[in-house]
Amino acid sequence: MIVGAGLAAVRTAEALRRGGDTGAITLVGAEPHPPYDRPPLSKQLLRGELAGPAEVALKPAEFYRDNDITLRLGAAATRLDPDAHTVVLADGARIGYDRLVIATGVTPRWLPGCPPLAGVHLLRSVDQAVALRAGVSAARRAVVVGAGFIGCEVTAALRAADVAVTLVDPAPAPLASVVGPTVGALIARLHRDEGVSVRTGVGVGEVTGAGHVESVTLDDGTTVPADLVVVGIGSRPVTDWLAGSGVRIDNGVVCDPVGRTSVPDVWALGDVAAWAYGRTHRRIAHWSNVADQARTVAAVMAGGDPPARATVPYVWSDQYELKLQCLGDPDPGDAVHIAEDRGREFLAYYERDGMLTAVVAAGMATQIRSARKQLTAPTPIAEALGAVTAV
Repeated sequence: MIVGAGLAAVRTAEALRRGGDTGAITLVGAEPHPPYDRPPLSKQLLRGELAGPAEVALKPAEFYRDNDITLRLGAAATRLDPDAHTVVLADGARIGYDRLVIATGVTPRWLPGCPPLAGVHLLRSVDQAVALRAGVSAARRAVVVGAGFIGCEVTAALRAADVAVTLVDPAPAPLASVVGPTVGALIARLHRDEGVSVRTGVGVGEVTGAGHVESVTLDDGTTVPADLVVVGIGSRPVTDWLAGSGVRIDNGVVCDPVGRTSVPDVWALGDVAAWAYGRTHRRIAHWSNVADQARTVAAVMAGGDPPARATVPYVWSDQYELKLQCLGDPDPGDAVHIAEDRGREFLAYYERDGMLTAVVAAGMATQIRSARKQLTAPTPIAEALGAVTAV
């Protein structure tokens, strides 16, 4: 059984079948929709380029039929009984398993103190994306709270719909926790060039309205009129249903380096899982990480050796006409070298202890492809920057 019906669940089922597993596979999902891809929700679907759930489906219906994969949708898991090897669902069903994979992902955080006003939206599910898109069509002024990937992508989509946007985040710059303040300032510049009022270093004090949102008051006392608010302040792992099961939880399901949990016959992967990386456990909530983890879990569940992991982490974000790409493992404390800056497009190299750690680029696909090889092995920063100058 795979609890969760998103990318991690589908990739795991796919890897099991490719590896020769012929046992019954059941995917349990809380939502009524077949597994779908989330990245398009804040991009193509929100911009109206895709109509709805069917167009973001990860696999056609025949994939599940042809691979003997049962979809049990519309009923979330509510309890795990590892001694009886069963999972209880919200509809009361009790389903047994031989091996269990936890792939329940994350749920977005609500803005503390914000009342449940019409016009205030979260964005994680396809239904939330469709509801937000409907709100955009009638909106004139929006406040986006949180300048992470979701907040920045939603801001770009709103500006494409000619909605005036104020982007708010207590951090010093958009995406500062990921790329640091130097590159974050370049992303802020991009949004300001598109007419966005970027308000960093300030939080939200109050959201007000009579039934429907009307304004947002910031910590500095500024009041921003708004008929649409999008909250993108992060998420938390979906682990409540594991209470009392013995599965160790610490900012996600704690796993060993191949996805095993503290309970026999139970694995976890994806956004919900904190895998061991050296002496630490980390949740890596990136789309590209899931395929590596799924191959590993499928191989280990079958009694084999884990395959080699991808050596260079990768994440991307589409904002306006630009693709923002990040290779490697940047740390906000790394030294940053701006190798190229063309106003909207840029290329940045990250240095730690004299060595290249990451490359972040906007609109420079060729340059970042060239940098991948430099990140597969230890590369002195001077050598990496010298290669850019040579080109």
